[in-house]
Amino acid sequence: MSQLRLPLQRREGARRVEFIVGDANLRVVHALEHWGTWPVMAALLVGPRKSGRTLLARLFRKQTGGEIIDDAERASETAIFHAWNLAQADRRPLLIVADVPPPDWRVALPDLRSRLAATPVLRIDEPDDALFAAILADQFDRRELDARADVLAWIARRSERNYLTLQRIVDAIEAQAYERDTRRISIPLARAALQAAGLMVQMPPEPGREEA
Repeated sequence: MSQLRLPLQRREGARRVEFIVGDANLRVVHALEHWGTWPVMAALLVGPRKSGRTLLARLFRKQTGGEIIDDAERASETAIFHAWNLAQADRRPLLIVADVPPPDWRVALPDLRSRLAATPVLRIDEPDDALFAAILADQFDRRELDARADVLAWIARRSERNYLTLQRIVDAIEAQAYERDTRRISIPLARAALQAAGLMVQMPPEPGREEA
């Protein structure tokens, strides 16, 4: 597991922004770093919400001087069409960020549809166990919550493996910690938070281990 440090604007004294790289997003990061190899000067960045796709897009714009269009499904098709053409003319890369690529995202404008069909798709997958655990630890650290390794492992074994659920888990545990006026996250606190929020997923016990 590695971390890609992002040179984004931040408040004085704020924590440095980091993007955690794992198997679910490694190919995307590699493709963004080597945008000169794209077959056209545009790419579609797709993936689940809360996966860090917008953060990656902003970094890409800062590092390359290119353009980004976020939430492309809700953007003007004419605007995307002109931005795509301009990227080819100026040789400045365009990153189009969306939930899914066409045809799952329905594009009505025929000329845009043909251009997007020629555009490479960079896909962020849902997190595997290692990336999920790394992001979970990072999120607690960002919120200055003390969650030890055994607590993180306990939470991870009872969680759905997706980015949106991960954020909801951290929000629920932070709220529970606030109610109890503590920054130390224990297993009982985490259990109460997950159960109250309907986020608990009972996983089978590891061989030779008792469930807490």
